[in-house]
Amino acid sequence: MYTPPPFKPDRAASLAFAEARGFGLACAWDGGKPIASALPFYLTYAADGTPRALFHVARHNPLVKLAHGGPWLLAVTGADAYVSPDWYVSPDQVPTWLYQAVHLTGPVRTMSDEELAVQIDVLSAKFEERLLPKKPWVSGKMTTARLEAMKKAIVGLEMVVEEVEGSFKLNQHKSETDFAAVGNTLALQVEAGARDIAALMRDVRPQAFAMVQAEMTRLPRSEQ
Repeated sequence: MYTPPPFKPDRAASLAFAEARGFGLACAWDGGKPIASALPFYLTYAADGTPRALFHVARHNPLVKLAHGGPWLLAVTGADAYVSPDWYVSPDQVPTWLYQAVHLTGPVRTMSDEELAVQIDVLSAKFEERLLPKKPWVSGKMTTARLEAMKKAIVGLEMVVEEVEGSFKLNQHKSETDFAAVGNTLALQVEAGARDIAALMRDVRPQAFAMVQAEMTRLPRSEQ
């Protein structure tokens, strides 16, 4: 992943983003073309701190045959938004796109049946927790026959994450005035992604918004 220094998050921030998002595009090379599937996942850590991404795919997914080959890429993206040059205070700007993305890379192995059973429960618990106060769904609600049939239809996979790359492009290299101007305009857009990016920008550089607000309060009302 190409990441200019101003946009590069540290390893901990990249992993935290990936874990919070919990959904990505798993990609592998079959020798002739890339194979990819969008899927949910969760992270765990080995005793030495090495991250591991756990997920599953349908048993007939071509990725299954590639679980013992070279490294895979798990691409995780978040909110994104287009930025118009007209939104800057400074002249001579160009269109751009703001976003968050993390790439996890490493070899993948097939899980045992016992590991898959755990993976199913942990993965569902991760996302069911987001629905509280709804009573969480658990696999125990299924009949034994149905649960076993479901498990036979999928294959559990584990990636040992050897490389973590991230790019949080939020206009960090812009001036305080331009940064706040774009963030404030994004916050007014209809698209949810634009508003999400605006909130992230405010978290990254709250002082920029505070400075612009302070300047506005000093201006005569006719100039605001």
